[in-house]
Amino acid sequence: MASTDDMQPRWKIPQSVLVVIHTAQLQVLLLRRTQGTGETGEGARTDFWQSVTGSKDALDEPFEVTARREVLEETGIDASAPACSLLDWNLENTYSIYPQWLHRYEPGVRENTERIFSLRVPDGTAVALNPREHTAYEWWDWREAADRCYSPSNTEAILWLPRFVGR
Repeated sequence: MASTDDMQPRWKIPQSVLVVIHTAQLQVLLLRRTQGTGETGEGARTDFWQSVTGSKDALDEPFEVTARREVLEETGIDASAPACSLLDWNLENTYSIYPQWLHRYEPGVRENTERIFSLRVPDGTAVALNPREHTAYEWWDWREAADRCYSPSNTEAILWLPRFVGR
């Protein structure tokens, strides 16, 4: 028989990462979500493109560990590989959680803190999507990638990319 602890819902931790994956030429990898934003009706977006995102698995999990784990889970890319370079921007966004996702968090939690990273990968890096999370991927020039993102914080991070990677 399951203990009462096993029956408690596991709430998402309102601390996450955003990882902008790019090449040296600033080609940015975007992923299309399997589910949309929760919008319905006329004008709802079905082209929900984003960078790698994900929440911590434990409160004491370092953001860098979260970033490496999420990149591997969502794209199959090993951010620790010698040809890759993960950079912590030491920037955090705090934003309101979309109403359709509030049920995933402990009651009363309304905001998420998102830590920004970039990951430089070699040209031709293979991508293996997690089909439960994403249906497609594309590499775009950083400006076009910024235009395609649904999330304002993701758009902003991509627009800042040239400054953070020294181009």
